[in-house]
Amino acid sequence: MKIAVFGSAGWLGRAILAGAGDRARIRAFDRGPEAWDEWRDIDGDWPGEIVHGDITDFQTVTETVAGMDAVIHTAVMYPRGDLDNDPRPWLVNLKGLWNVLEAARREGIHRVVHVGSCMTKHPKGLFFDAQTRSTEGDVYGICKRLQEEMCRQFHDAFGMGTVVLRPDYIVDSRLGIGRFREKLGPGSQPWRMGWVCRHDLAEACLLAAMGTTIGHEVLHVVGTEEAEEYCNVARTKQVLGLEFRGDLDRFRAPAQDS
Repeated sequence: MKIAVFGSAGWLGRAILAGAGDRARIRAFDRGPEAWDEWRDIDGDWPGEIVHGDITDFQTVTETVAGMDAVIHTAVMYPRGDLDNDPRPWLVNLKGLWNVLEAARREGIHRVVHVGSCMTKHPKGLFFDAQTRSTEGDVYGICKRLQEEMCRQFHDAFGMGTVVLRPDYIVDSRLGIGRFREKLGPGSQPWRMGWVCRHDLAEACLLAAMGTTIGHEVLHVVGTEEAEEYCNVARTKQVLGLEFRGDLDRFRAPAQDS
């Protein structure tokens, strides 16, 4: 199977490349050679096919997805600085995803997996299922919500198989670090319910890309046992056949003797 991975040089993207193994031939897309520097000391170099380019350029995206069987979209721009006047977060996050979906549609690709984000526990006490929206009102949160609707619309309008995965905070349980290289566990970054190991999330991406029977799904991917009480992790396991393997319990604070 041939899969184009957008945002492949990132924290999650590198885990997808590592997890694909012999199951898929990957075409890795990111903005440029410098994007691969951030995690090279941890993940090393990747010997496969790499495409550099701007995700906001439709022709570049079209050339990247040509000949592929599926697409995994993990690319994101976190808004920083002058949010009132900087159009880049909107262009990268919204125009970029539209480019991916529309280019895939024109190329006859029927499976696009998009990695969004979402809180695990709804602040109003609601259970998070596919229909329950997050309440985030910042630029990043609104972009993520609009991305979900864009995926849903491509399914409803064109019958494209679209899977939106909602992680909370992505860590690496093997290395014991978080997205910002902070150490996990007591005395550093304390355990919390919303964690997911990046290798488990990568496996969810690959299983969703390789699936052939999914129409449209919005699925939480959170690796702690408690998360099933608050969001649709049980459905994620059912639909994807996903098994969480990351040991997050080892980062909990030890129980206090009574």
